[in-house]
Amino acid sequence: MSFSRPSRKRAPLDGPALFDYAVNSLASRMRTVRDLKRLMRLRVEEGEAGEVLIDAVVLKLKEMRYLDDTRFAAEYTRLRQENEKFGRRRVQQGLIQRGVHNEIITKTLSSAYDDFDEPDLVRRYIARKRLKQPSGDRDAIAKQTARILRMLIRAGFSTSAIFKVLRAWNIDLPEIDLPEVEDTGQQEESLGVAEE
Repeated sequence: MSFSRPSRKRAPLDGPALFDYAVNSLASRMRTVRDLKRLMRLRVEEGEAGEVLIDAVVLKLKEMRYLDDTRFAAEYTRLRQENEKFGRRRVQQGLIQRGVHNEIITKTLSSAYDDFDEPDLVRRYIARKRLKQPSGDRDAIAKQTARILRMLIRAGFSTSAIFKVLRAWNIDLPEIDLPEVEDTGQQEESLGVAEE
């Protein structure tokens, strides 16, 4: 049985206090417009008056260049690409979850990933995760290959790039003619690969 104290509702913030709250939350980490609005809705009075106050603060932050979804998307993409070595689809999913508009996502991903050789990015991801070439008997190789394949698909790489890298390892893969599908998970479903 829990004996937690009943939570007290905070007093709604006025304009300058809400602006300070927004600046402080942006100081701790970059946020999208949608994320910041969601946080501010918890601190203003409900209804149209609160929405007007939120819109005014967002507009002021945009004018001061503290809040910019395009810059957020570019920085998010750069960090996921350089540090995590994620593929295009994984970064796209992350941006969609954070509420970035589709036009911004498309423009950012095309500028970031069009110059990259995807099989090279797959190799860098494999090196970062310290994955080893499957070895052992036929069943063990099949299990390890399936695990690596699922991991690379979750990391956002296309199956054609994954198969290029796995074939370079001289792994006996089934000959499957895969059409290149950019924005959906149709390839993974056609292979019967389920995420863990």
